[in-house]
Amino acid sequence: MTQADRLETFIRGIPKAELHVHIEGTLEPELMFSLARRNGIALPWMGVEELRKAYDFHNLQSFLDIYYKGADVLQHVQDFYDLTWAYFERAARDNVRHVELFFDPQTHTRRDVPFETVMTGIHGAQVDAEKRLGITSKLILCFLRHLSEESAIETLHLAVPFRPWIGGVGLDSSESGNPPGKFREVFAEAREALFPVVAHAGEEGPPDYIREALDVLGAQRIDHGVRCLEDDALVERLAREQVPLTVCPLSNIKLRVFPHLAQHNLKQLMGRGLRVTINSDDPAYFGGYIGDNYTACVRELGLTRDDVIALAKNSFAASFLGEEDKQRHIAAIDAYAAANP
Repeated sequence: MTQADRLETFIRGIPKAELHVHIEGTLEPELMFSLARRNGIALPWMGVEELRKAYDFHNLQSFLDIYYKGADVLQHVQDFYDLTWAYFERAARDNVRHVELFFDPQTHTRRDVPFETVMTGIHGAQVDAEKRLGITSKLILCFLRHLSEESAIETLHLAVPFRPWIGGVGLDSSESGNPPGKFREVFAEAREALFPVVAHAGEEGPPDYIREALDVLGAQRIDHGVRCLEDDALVERLAREQVPLTVCPLSNIKLRVFPHLAQHNLKQLMGRGLRVTINSDDPAYFGGYIGDNYTACVRELGLTRDDVIALAKNSFAASFLGEEDKQRHIAAIDAYAAANP
């Protein structure tokens, strides 16, 4: 076994958390077509291979067009359960021990799928994942930024009866032309309800969107954030305040944020002292789950074993777990590293 092979095996086994994954983005083509048949829904693609060929995205919006169309097959509690359970089973193979999972309720309620249906299916799989796989999770409700703030406020109100099942709120979808400040009021209301807050910023949008997410929305971590390097003062702030960045390398390549993985700025972000984590974003569409993202970065960016350990520790430190649980997982990483020199 080569040194690279040993490191890839090490990556698969190291305990890790995933903090940036959209449950709708884990809908593999095979499951999409299976649910379409079950629910009598016609898809615009002839089959799995034709659908996979459509995954040649040139920007975020070209991906979202297919992403939202694929979500049409999600109709019933069992559909949302099956989707979420399939993700957890896959995550277990990468020894993911904790997940903070995004979902987009407006994608479903706008199709007249009840909020309760979405919540019940996802939550059922979360409960079973903890019992059967030992994976804990928190669910983060994301507002779609291409829709109005009024729609976001209505969605937050729908979530109130399910407050014990929701671990935070976030902001996703089309970043271009939709600054964080557009959602000032709904995030103020969410903070009053004591929801932890995250936000996508600095993927397609400029560094100022990161600053807005922090100062206007009260974001406690930034999803993506890779464009922060364009603003030295912002980088210094992120490093000083240890604001986590949930970076998604393969997603960034698939959506042309960087032309090639070898040109990704992950190593630079780490070198500037930022609290960086590696995540999969929408793995069914972007060609890789969390272990694949780690492995690709080792190959293309020259990440070392120590880098992998640091990133895995960051994933728990940046989570919304309690301090005792964070330290327990970090200790497990140290034990794993000691047992696998």
